[in-house]
Amino acid sequence: IFGIDVHGDVNEWNNMTAEITGFTKEEAFSKPLVSTFIVPSLRQSVHEVLDKALHGNETSNYELEFETKGKRIRHLLVNATTRRDAEGNIVGVVGVAQDVTETAKQDRAVAAMANELRQLVDTANAPIF
Repeated sequence: IFGIDVHGDVNEWNNMTAEITGFTKEEAFSKPLVSTFIVPSLRQSVHEVLDKALHGNETSNYELEFETKGKRIRHLLVNATTRRDAEGNIVGVVGVAQDVTETAKQDRAVAAMANELRQLVDTANAPIF
């Protein structure tokens, strides 16, 4: 679980997020989430998802890539939920994430294998039954 305020700065960073990313709560707090922790190629789309949530339009099952303190990439499946105060005013976004890094690796391996098999069949000199 992680959260941002209306400016996009981290204001929630639970122990599991710290474990996955390698950044402690103290290191993450008050940092801009997107520019600090999201890989450059996804920053625009993640910013859009968070901006929508800051306007009350929540997103479910959005896959993003976090860059860890050790410069590794972790694939997270995120639900971005609007956070409101007692009066109903939007005060930020809460992200509830599931680490799907291993699943993403397996999916890419299966896709690569399927592509290789397709190329093999397409370039075979003899009929394949």
